[in-house]
Amino acid sequence: MQSTAEFYCAFCGEPNTTFVDLSAGSHQSYIEDCQVCCRPNQLFVNVDEDTLDIDIASDYQG
Repeated sequence: MQSTAEFYCAFCGEPNTTFVDLSAGSHQSYIEDCQVCCRPNQLFVNVDEDTLDIDIASDYQG
């Protein structure tokens, strides 16, 4: 099952929407390029297993 969530680019600060695969576990980490500046962001995704709320933090990936 997939859901969408928003993160802010660690480089330009612009909001981005990403798909999160809920079946991949409650703690995920992957790289996704910013939709605005195209720079790679390392995303740290946490999914609440009870409510399926998604929390995403982004970090510089150089």
